[in-house]
Amino acid sequence: MEFITKPSGQGHISFPGNIISSTSNNNNNLQISSCLTISSISSEPRVHPTPSRYENQKRRDWNTFCQYLRNHRPPLALSLCSSANVLEFLRYLDQFGKTKVHNQTCPFFGIQNPPAPCRCPLRQAWGSLDALIGRLRAAYEENGGLPEANPFGARAVRLFLRDVRDFQSKSRGISYEKKRKRAKQKGASIDDQSPAGATN
Repeated sequence: MEFITKPSGQGHISFPGNIISSTSNNNNNLQISSCLTISSISSEPRVHPTPSRYENQKRRDWNTFCQYLRNHRPPLALSLCSSANVLEFLRYLDQFGKTKVHNQTCPFFGIQNPPAPCRCPLRQAWGSLDALIGRLRAAYEENGGLPEANPFGARAVRLFLRDVRDFQSKSRGISYEKKRKRAKQKGASIDDQSPAGATN
């Protein structure tokens, strides 16, 4: 969903046609020089900042989701999109995943570095899905969606991501604990030992 921003013209200054003729002859050169200077500044093209990698990825993700809605049978309007449709989209993306997720019956279940290949399916990694939902949640509101109606922030989507994280953690034998939480706790213990009234 693309938007085109038209220039508003607020950066240009308009002068009355008789501004120079109404001044004295002694100030003609100064007035003309000033007008030329302002005109040359206002005529310079505006430089638009290059979109960040995050913004580019967010736009691609949003276009992919909108294309998914158009290809849906029957096609879905964005205004009618619900958390159930978001979950369908996440499950649809699993076919393009590259992360091995072992089944509970697999002998390598819970082993971080399996010694041999297995037939367990490839899935989207939890971290990729979590980041994707964050970008789509922001894009939804940037494209006119109401925050209270944002399907990407629905409770069902949060619970789905939590279940994916927990199962992949057990399946792959890895931990998704955030290191910054431990760092925060360590920082708190240091602060407790600092003198009263001290500031960082």
